Amino acid sequence: MLIKNIEQRIKINKVVSISTIAFAVFIVIAGFFFAYRMIEDSRKSIYILDNGVPVLAKQTDILLNRPVEYKAQIELFHRLFFTLAPDDAYIKDNIQKSLYLIDDSGKKEYTNLKEKGFYNQIIASSSMVSIHADSIALNMEQKKFAFFGKQMITRKSSVITRKLITEGFFEDIIRSPNNPHGVILKNWRIINNEELTNQTKNSY
Repeated sequence: MLIKNIEQRIKINKVVSISTIAFAVFIVIAGFFFAYRMIEDSRKSIYILDNGVPVLAKQTDILLNRPVEYKAQIELFHRLFFTLAPDDAYIKDNIQKSLYLIDDSGKKEYTNLKEKGFYNQIIASSSMVSIHADSIALNMEQKKFAFFGKQMITRKSSVITRKLITEGFFEDIIRSPNNPHGVILKNWRIINNEELTNQTKNSY
């Protein structure tokens, strides 16, 4: 009986010892996990000084906002490239800004329009050109986009509305003052720019 009691106590001690070690290991792992989570959360916290008073601001995950930035870049490029006034300096300034956002395909389209006399016609007819973005479709797997909108050419005697559909690809690059979203558009081309309406202005 004495031997059996000793064996049972030894087994119980083993179970208790193993359980204690396992529990201790669990506590250590849990401690490391929570410490890691706290460090990650602290990295996402930014303090902004407001009149000398630190205000806590949370940094959002950049990957969550990236599709929004892609669309913003696409809309910005089209707005700069197609918003024109009868002013040569204004046209060149807008085009220059837009070319920071795109590869050589943008320069090729600009050269093509220039050779056709498009910009000279804008200046000669005192026209204003603007666009309206209807929608922007993104294919995140292929990193491809499609822009759907309308182009309005306002002249002294008429307002011409043209369909504007373009497509291309986008790629991440380093952010810069001239490219704050850190996105470059590539292999861009105009798919459809047909005339939709030509409304004559009333002259009094």
